[in-house]
Amino acid sequence: MPLPLWLVTPALRLLVRLPLRLIASPQRLRAKFERAARLWFRMPDGAHAAEDRLPGPAGPIRVLWVSLGRPDRHRVILYLHGGAYVMGSPETHRHLAAHLAGAAGVRVLLPAYRLAPEHPFPAGLEDALACYRHLLRTHAPGQIALAGDSAGGGLAFGLLHAIEAADLPPPAAAVGFSPFTDMTLSGESHRRNLRWDAMLPGQRAREVVAFYLAGQDPRDPRASPMLGQLRAPPPSLIFASTYEILKDDALGLAGSLRAAGGDVRLELWPRLPHAWPVLTRLLAASPKAVAEAGRFISQAMERAARLS
Repeated sequence: MPLPLWLVTPALRLLVRLPLRLIASPQRLRAKFERAARLWFRMPDGAHAAEDRLPGPAGPIRVLWVSLGRPDRHRVILYLHGGAYVMGSPETHRHLAAHLAGAAGVRVLLPAYRLAPEHPFPAGLEDALACYRHLLRTHAPGQIALAGDSAGGGLAFGLLHAIEAADLPPPAAAVGFSPFTDMTLSGESHRRNLRWDAMLPGQRAREVVAFYLAGQDPRDPRASPMLGQLRAPPPSLIFASTYEILKDDALGLAGSLRAAGGDVRLELWPRLPHAWPVLTRLLAASPKAVAEAGRFISQAMERAARLS
């Protein structure tokens, strides 16, 4: 049963933002996130998750194939989980992957990409690119979509730059839920929304960047896709909340994609917490956003099929 926003927001401030601000060790944050996911998140009825291993640049990449109902097995979403590049896993996001799979009528590939600080940029991106290459062996590019939330959303759009650099065919669509797209932290919303964001402690943003980049260029478009320009961006759907510190990351990404000629739908939802689609059981707005993303992906794949 979804809960009212006035009740969820203070709970998130206490149970999510405060620990994120106080716990210094990425390893401890990971453990807390995994425990919280087991408590809060449940796979929907009829969902299925199967573990697999895909070849990667530094060894096998553990992945989950997630589905709900009877998906079209010729279509797939490569979903990249959030967690500030230092935490998160297929287990923390398989519930969201299942809901998105059901909304789009496809399977979702959810990889355990390498995390910082042990594996800084571009390790996670290299794993994501390896997964995309694998999917191209069995799926038409127009039947693949990219999606992700928060850091995973930034990684999904950074992956578009890596795909172009590798001269690979682009996917049918890309979706970002509150994507983290600017490692320079230039957006005014990092300061303007500092007190309003119920999830993210903006005071630690520079620490997260340092963990992830380990001294590398924050303007690299694979790390900060907002700051790059693609040759041919796919249709893109970007969600952000008016209250989150990453609001300007979403706005800047949409502007960059449009400047490159991309078909972009940007949606700003009022007063919601960062990456609210992850909170599928807690907020009524969460399944609504996931359903919209699923329709967007399905329609993009249908268009690609008609043009092929």
